[in-house]
Order: sequence, then structure tokens, then C-alpha cells
Amino acid sequence: MDDGFARMAPQVTPNAYLEALGLIERMHRLLLDVVKDEFERISLMEINAVQALLLFNVGTHEVTAGELKSRGFYQGSNVSYNLRKLVDLGYMHHERSPLDRRSVRVRLTQKGITARGVLSALFERHALHLNGEQILATSAVEAMNASLRRLERYWTEQIRYIY
Repeated sequence: MDDGFARMAPQVTPNAYLEALGLIERMHRLLLDVVKDEFERISLMEINAVQALLLFNVGTHEVTAGELKSRGFYQGSNVSYNLRKLVDLGYMHHERSPLDRRSVRVRLTQKGITARGVLSALFERHALHLNGEQILATSAVEAMNASLRRLERYWTEQIRYIY
């Protein structure tokens, strides 16, 4: 879907693109640190930040491990390890499909819902603070999201061409 923006946008320089790539990577690492710090603050340290974000992204859904990646809930390569760990610790429930015994569906337990609530509250506090301190305007976040979606679409198309 072409929104016409690419035709109107100024050219992207290699330096600007490389800076954006570095910022995306650093932002992801910082997000993991923010989540880790929040969980340490409340002494919930049996799961790591990646696992906490997995719980947050699954939310109220019941999904298979494969759907975690296809729906964008999980981007890592070790989804089986993290799922197993979350099940073993009681944050997720897993159940084999009665139709396909190879397929396992997962959903949050009450313990997982509680951990997810910690992140929901954290992200809500951040959004309120960003607004209150006028750090980011809603329009700036929406423009950033639109740009990131276009970049995601571009990268996805590049991957498809490889195969």
C-alpha cells in the first residue's frame, strides 16, 4: 500500500539512515533496561525483560508459538526457551491442540496477567509523563509510528526478495 509519502519525502542520506538504525537498536536495548529496572524495583526478578515483554504482547490472546512471531508478539530466535521458562514459572499456561498434537497454544495465567499489569502501569505512567513534561506530542509519536511502519514494510519486502 503506497501512501504517497515516499514521493514527497526528501532523499534519505546514508548517514541519516545509519543514525536511524543505531537509534532503533539503542532504543530496543534501553526499553529492555527500563523493563528490567521496573521489575527489579518491585523485586520481581525471576523473569527477564524479554520474557516480560512477551507476556505484555500476548496479553489476552491465546496463540501458538508460531503465531507469536507472525503476529509480531515476539521477535527473538529463542521463543521455545522463553515460553518453556514462562510455563515452568507459572506465568503462562500451555495446552496441546486436540486436533494437531504438535501444536501448543499458550495464554497467560493469573500470575502472567499480574506481571503484564506491571508493564501496563509502567507504560501508562511513561505516556502521562511524556505528555505532562511536553517531551513528545501525540502528533510526533504518530508521525514516528508511521515512519517506523513504512520502514518495517520496506525491510519485510527486502527479506521476501531473498527467498
